[in-house]
Amino acid sequence: MAGTVLTNTGLDAFLDGTPELRDPSSVRAADAVLALLALRGADRRSGLPEPSVELVRRLLVEDAPAFVYATPEELAAYPAVLVALTARVREAGRLTGKRQARIVAAVEDVVPDFERAMNDPANYTWQRWYASLLRADGTDPGDPAAVRAWLAGHDGLRPPDGLHRADLMNRTDLADMMLAEALTGAYVREAEAPSPAGPLLTDGDVAHGVAALGGLLVDRWTAEGLSGALTGPYAHLAPGSDAFPHLALADTLLDEHLNYYGDSSVPLPPPPVEAHEPKRSVEAGADLLAAAVEEMKGEDGGLYDGEAAHLLYALYQRGACAESVARRAAEFEDWPVDPRLEDAPVLVPASAPEEYQVPPAEELARLTGSPVTDDDRAGLESSARAMAATVDRLTGTGMVFRTGDAFGLTPWGVEVLHYLLRVRWVAAPDAKEAAAWDAPTVIAAAEGWSASAATRVLAEWVHAHGDTVEAWSALLDALGTVNAGTFEAAYTRALFGFLDPEAVPAEALRGALDDPVMGAYACGVLHARGEPADETRVPLSARAVLIMDRLYRRAADGRAVLDAAGEGWPGGVDALVKEMAAADPYRAERTLGAFGIALPALKGTSTRARRRGRRGRRAR
Repeated sequence: MAGTVLTNTGLDAFLDGTPELRDPSSVRAADAVLALLALRGADRRSGLPEPSVELVRRLLVEDAPAFVYATPEELAAYPAVLVALTARVREAGRLTGKRQARIVAAVEDVVPDFERAMNDPANYTWQRWYASLLRADGTDPGDPAAVRAWLAGHDGLRPPDGLHRADLMNRTDLADMMLAEALTGAYVREAEAPSPAGPLLTDGDVAHGVAALGGLLVDRWTAEGLSGALTGPYAHLAPGSDAFPHLALADTLLDEHLNYYGDSSVPLPPPPVEAHEPKRSVEAGADLLAAAVEEMKGEDGGLYDGEAAHLLYALYQRGACAESVARRAAEFEDWPVDPRLEDAPVLVPASAPEEYQVPPAEELARLTGSPVTDDDRAGLESSARAMAATVDRLTGTGMVFRTGDAFGLTPWGVEVLHYLLRVRWVAAPDAKEAAAWDAPTVIAAAEGWSASAATRVLAEWVHAHGDTVEAWSALLDALGTVNAGTFEAAYTRALFGFLDPEAVPAEALRGALDDPVMGAYACGVLHARGEPADETRVPLSARAVLIMDRLYRRAADGRAVLDAAGEGWPGGVDALVKEMAAADPYRAERTLGAFGIALPALKGTSTRARRRGRRGRRAR
């Protein structure tokens, strides 16, 4: 049936008119291009599906990398088919010269993205991956018997570097869903408004089932008989979601991330260790951890056993640095914990008694930033011991450790959590990926991290870029431009305080003196280091920003400080207030409002801003 499905796309007429595209790879490309354009709703009144700028981009960047396999040498056939198709459609009077030129320009513009997407292993489905392997072995993709013979001789293959079997399964499920939606949409669309060129799909075609139709088409575009083999006698080579019980835990971790950030694309800090256990399967580790978390949800579980997944996410989210059992229990008990300390790393002692002991009142006060009495400590003991018991159950997996009051992820735990987050498309970069970011990207990401994680990653980023003046200058510039004009602007420039002031080259600081946001900050560091700085270069806006940020942290005597600053300001306090409001209206509103100074009302803050400071702590 494969050769009789979706044949009314004008393929034969197109090939007859383009003899230069009659080699096997071009014919396969033409079949896929015409079929996908038609499925996506391209007008077929001329007998051929008529491309548009939007359809071309979707086909090359989304559809082809999901459904088609082509060797690197064969990729050029796809844009060539599209360019030839525009010429044929224009000959039929369905395109003007200008429209044709726009479509051809769109094809040429998207070719680099198309080639990257087609060559990216992250876009592999089971069919595309196996097609790549059998083609590399010289197997004829048009011979179903040869394809099955190849599968029979290749059991237990490892996925490409950086991928796991669940990644291939996820991508396959997504591709199957995309193709099923396209087939269903095309059938419904043409039932409602039949094309003069005839139907794409008949009732008989659809009677076989949309999934079966999709498999037949993918076989034509990857390797004949491959889909049927992978859902039949060789299904063990392409396992579905049932083979990955840890995906339930991955879904829970995704929910945790969405609860905290509201967006799966907001990146977590890369962990400080690059863990890799070549003798341990990360998928097997994920299954082990998922089983432990699921078991802890039972009726006989401890007070915090139901929070196991949350604790795992929180450990990774804080940059995989150690946490305090007592401080975490105090937060669950609604103790007032200083926000500046809630994500602070905890020193892991070299050794400690196996039985958990609540830290002394003095240590609890240091951990929480609030006064703690012996009675307070006694009241926390039951909750802290329950938290320690939950942590100890997780330590049985080998992915969590506890030494005294400190607990955290082991290197293997970091690796497994990294896998579980990424398998559900949570942005969880590793150190190498974060080092490759540009300055605005790393600043935008670090703005949402804990102080310790942001400090570490920014230092690692500058070091990865050679500790050059150029790298430091880019970072300083990004502090003032990323999130400018938004609620987050103040939190972004606060990252300046996480940089090592002694490490910033003087040349980079002097270059930043003219910056309208960070100029006064840079000037202050130069002065503190006893180095010359031309204060006349610092804009008034930068001076106002620095004064405002200092006022924000001095609510008690802030009005007096403002009045003192206004005495030396050109135009006095009123002019200073206007400069603050112009530089950062959100920070100005919050700061000056505390002193009874009203500013014009601002529009609502962003979703991310409303979530700021919310650590996702669950009520018991």
